[in-house]
Amino acid sequence: MNHDPAEWRLFIDSSKRSLKAILLHNGNKYSSVPVGHSVHLTENYENMKILLNAIKYSEYQWEICGDLKVVGILLGMQKGFTKYCCFLCLWDSRATKEHYVKTDWPVREHFLPGKKSISHEPLVLPEKIILPPLHIKLGLMKNFVKALNKDGQAFLYLRQEFPTLSDAKVKEGIFIGPQIKAMLKDEVFLTKMTPVESEAWNAFKTICENFLGNKKDPNYKELVSNLLSSY
Repeated sequence: MNHDPAEWRLFIDSSKRSLKAILLHNGNKYSSVPVGHSVHLTENYENMKILLNAIKYSEYQWEICGDLKVVGILLGMQKGFTKYCCFLCLWDSRATKEHYVKTDWPVREHFLPGKKSISHEPLVLPEKIILPPLHIKLGLMKNFVKALNKDGQAFLYLRQEFPTLSDAKVKEGIFIGPQIKAMLKDEVFLTKMTPVESEAWNAFKTICENFLGNKKDPNYKELVSNLLSSY
């Protein structure tokens, strides 16, 4: 296919029953182009390797976007709740007392099998990975809801607004994009929060509108810093 690889990004999505790859134009000038799909290959390292070979990834070297599970597989990381589960830094999932307290973690410089939760050779270069804003938003929403007082008005209001969601999903903060969008517009939800909760929610809302949306505020670094402080 004749194209400039720098103008396109490869989106990979996987599940227990399928695997697909789609080329997305960076400026959305052109329609998306499906380049790979299988209802037999599941989400694992070997199948991801087959997919990349089939679409000749080594020849085009597109930037890649996908959820954290896909990113982990592409970079040869161990599955499950591992000690070093971040591909960007050596954030320690076991050091719970330092979460949201320690802000500077060592940068992950190497992807060596057998070390720092790496089990295979990376299939792509780490610098080719970009994270979709939606998945960042889903993660932030999840952390916000999990930190809510389960007997507080804000959490009870969430359960009331989403009666079809199971209690387990609400408690774990598992929401989809449209549901988060609806809550961001819900002014009543804000009135149900404590001052600490409302500060965190407003910071999250600001990030969604000025960094994870269609525009990026020139002052985005400060907005991110405020979000981390409020969380």
